[in-house]
Amino acid sequence: MLQAGCGMLGRLLAADPGYRGPRVPCGRGHEAEFISCRGKVIDTVLGPVTLARAWYHCAACGHGLAPRDAELGVAGASLSPGLAAMTDKAAAAVPFAQAAGLLAGLAGVALTAKRVERAAEASGAAQAAAVRDRAAAITARTLIPLPPEPLPDKLYAVIDGTGVPMTAKETAGRAGKGEDGRARTREVKLAVFFTQNQLDGDGYPVRDPGSCSYIATFEPATTFGNLVKAEGTRRGAGHVRQFTILGDGAAWIWNIASSKFPEATQIVDLFHAREHVHDLARKLEFMLLDRKEEWLAARLQDLDYGYIDGIVAATREYPLEGVKKDEIDTALGYFEHNAPRMRYHWFRQCGLFTGSGVVEAGCKTVIGQRLKLSGMHWTTAGASAITTLRCQQATRPEDQIWPASRNQAPAA
Repeated sequence: MLQAGCGMLGRLLAADPGYRGPRVPCGRGHEAEFISCRGKVIDTVLGPVTLARAWYHCAACGHGLAPRDAELGVAGASLSPGLAAMTDKAAAAVPFAQAAGLLAGLAGVALTAKRVERAAEASGAAQAAAVRDRAAAITARTLIPLPPEPLPDKLYAVIDGTGVPMTAKETAGRAGKGEDGRARTREVKLAVFFTQNQLDGDGYPVRDPGSCSYIATFEPATTFGNLVKAEGTRRGAGHVRQFTILGDGAAWIWNIASSKFPEATQIVDLFHAREHVHDLARKLEFMLLDRKEEWLAARLQDLDYGYIDGIVAATREYPLEGVKKDEIDTALGYFEHNAPRMRYHWFRQCGLFTGSGVVEAGCKTVIGQRLKLSGMHWTTAGASAITTLRCQQATRPEDQIWPASRNQAPAA
């Protein structure tokens, strides 16, 4: 059946040889002249098809082109748009060799692991460029998104970062946490946007099903901040009743929040804050002795009510000197700096999320399950491309940026 369909497809494509006259625009301000009809093998979901199409050459630019290739969406590529989409899904899900095996076993398409890798990374790079272009247009206000319909009650942006193992060339000269001081990973920054309209029977917020959109980049925080700003604008941050940004205590997250969305409510993830309280108890363990658990429980209760002054005062009761004092000062600085972001009792009364679990899960599922497997070492370009593919596939369909294939005829 595949062979029969492949033969029919070949005859269908041959009906238009792509001849567009003796001369056509070359795309660089010149005209290209018709040379001859040349063949090109295109791998499709039905199998390889040989396409004979008109070939033009521009003497001024020194390059050739086939208008038919652009019309079919295969200019500079040897995979049909349909097969490229299948390859993207497989390569984003599993390592490239396994993806080639899936295509062979499930679709009967024989591609090498290297072709799968090259095709997927090219698609991912194109999608990443489209995301950047859309963000730039929104930031420049040449593209103004309409408010979401229906308008949600609350919108959240949850931000975090995670390390991806890189090749030695990609981390050369970078400081790291290893014993030798060298970096083994590079951080990818991830933001998840979702909406909330309801509370459950116990008064806890409920994330709207299928409302997540993901953006990620290996670029610096300033560039990532522009992507966050554009995505927030597109998701309706300027129109919803309540916009909230969640994150851990990393300074770069709150710099983005304060500069891009100064009107947003900022909340430090409660789980991270509780970890810091436990760390305080460990640092004071030599003085608390058998009162450690009692002291810890009281400080966690202070945290749940957003009583940061109580945590600071209870810690300062113990006079310390030297290194221990410096450690405690640093630990308390986390709470003192983030005190306005730790009003958890009030946040819960307002029906807001206080945890960043959705982005923690994203770091594990969207990033970790594909890019952090045993033995993997990526280039920045390759990791960025696959990360973009996975973010787009995890994003709800109406927010995906990739347009319909260029060879699809519009409705009449």
